[in-house]
Amino acid sequence: MRLVSFDVFRTLGFPDTLTLKSDQVFRHKAELTAADWVLFPEYWQLNALVYGLGCRVFPSEASYRIGHNKIEMTRAFQLVAPAHTPHTVICANTPETAEDAWAQMVYPFVAKLPKSSQGEGVWLIEDRAQWHAYLARTDTVYVQEYLPIDRDVRVVIVGDQVVSAYWRCQSEQGFHNNVARGGRVDYSPVPEAVTALALQVAKALGVDHAGFDIALVGDYPYLLEFNRLFGNQGIPGGGKVLQAAILSWLQARRQPEDPDRPVDPPRWPQAV
Repeated sequence: MRLVSFDVFRTLGFPDTLTLKSDQVFRHKAELTAADWVLFPEYWQLNALVYGLGCRVFPSEASYRIGHNKIEMTRAFQLVAPAHTPHTVICANTPETAEDAWAQMVYPFVAKLPKSSQGEGVWLIEDRAQWHAYLARTDTVYVQEYLPIDRDVRVVIVGDQVVSAYWRCQSEQGFHNNVARGGRVDYSPVPEAVTALALQVAKALGVDHAGFDIALVGDYPYLLEFNRLFGNQGIPGGGKVLQAAILSWLQARRQPEDPDRPVDPPRWPQAV
């Protein structure tokens, strides 16, 4: 299996792998075209690799497209799992639409920037002053209901398998559960309903490398978001476990099941 990687740290030790820097993409067309998989390209490389050279990429194109923007992600969740998506308002940031969004929400509520990670760009809005401070930071209003939780679950999916699932408890600073923001990992058992939801949504969307964040209110799971690139601090076995799962998934899908059909045929997901 011939591999080309644009992320030396995530693929260190992979067999038969050519590792390139992102700006070398134009000098290695032959190697990229001949590769069975191109691993972890930059987002800006995706169109050129997939449509220009016909490369098969990992993570999947869907993982890139949906995971690149929280608004696109939430809209996908609303289509495939509406009952498990928190109430969300998305609109342009104009005085009229922002006022309408404020009127629709029960505060406190959560406001987000469309492109952020590791808990950055997420605020708890409790009053008008915080609301106006948020509006000054964004062109698009993206707000969700506040869920009464002090922890959430990170479900790590590679391919069509759950690699790891663990609780992320709220940091001492409050509100954020992200390990990068001081959240604490708890390996208490995770309800099957949570991992089943993450796996079902990942399969429906064609996402094959993601850390899903899911809140549990009582016994009911809610999708918060997923990260295409996620840390391995909380995963037992860390990077080695992830690498083994990735290689197994790539090897299993090295060749399409039917050479006369597309590698990734259109999906018709059922709403959950």
